[in-house]
This record gives sequence, C-alpha cells and structure tokens, in this order.
Amino acid sequence: MEILSDFPERLKPGRMLYLGDDRLPLEVRGRRGHSRGFLIAFTGYDNPESVKEMRGQYLYTQADDLPELPKGEFYHHQILGLRVKSDAGQELGTVVGILETGANDVFVVQSQDGSEILLPNIRSIVLEIDPDRHEMTVHLLPGLVPEKPAN
Repeated sequence: MEILSDFPERLKPGRMLYLGDDRLPLEVRGRRGHSRGFLIAFTGYDNPESVKEMRGQYLYTQADDLPELPKGEFYHHQILGLRVKSDAGQELGTVVGILETGANDVFVVQSQDGSEILLPNIRSIVLEIDPDRHEMTVHLLPGLVPEKPAN
C-alpha cells in the first residue's frame, strides 16, 4: 500500500478502512513496512490472491476518525466546496480543487461562469477559512482576477 496519509500510525490492527468508490468496509488485521509503504492484512482475507481486486483503489477512513489538527490547519475535505469571497465582498466561486505544490497549496476556485481562479494559500491572500460557515475570505491582488467587462 502506498501511503498518502500524514498519519500512517493510524493504520493499525482493529482500524476500519473503506475501499474504493463503494466504500467496502475492511478491518485491518495487521501491517508491516514494505519499501516506501505497508503490506496490510485485512480480516477475512487470508492470501494475496483474495485481495488482488483491491489493487489500485483508494482506502478511506471516516472523518470522525481523523486526528484533530492544530488551529488554523484544515483537511482537504474541509476546504473543498467552500464558498470564496473577497474581503471587499465580491463572490468569487467555490473551491473545486487543491494543488499541492510543495511550497504551499493552491486553491482552485471555480466561478459561476465556469472560469477558474488559482489562489495560493499564503497569509497575504487567504485571510480566513471557516468550515463552520462554509466560507473562505481572500484578499485579491491586482490582476489576480480578470475584470468583468462593463455593459
């Protein structure tokens, strides 16, 4: 298993994971390190042939099982779908994607007309992320958002 989680220590015996688009529930029976990931054993699956159909699929965990993050940090699922507005009150659209660049994430915001704005997650641009209000407030730099033509 290739590990995409920042918390691989959670993949321990007894943990419930959910496989693929259908979210098939699987209980971790055991694990051991292998290359840059883990070999995982699931309860009820006793040999490598019984899990070959699982290869290439994502495993998920329930959001309630995630560790609490420090204040001001968010999981991607908390950010995707947020409404984005500028500090001047301009409605910009909805967060539809997150690009991981290494230096900082970049939020992909899609407006109602289908155009996209890329907003780097830096303090001078992203002023507030409020998952409870389902909203993100940003400061727009000149030229960051195309001007709408006057009628």
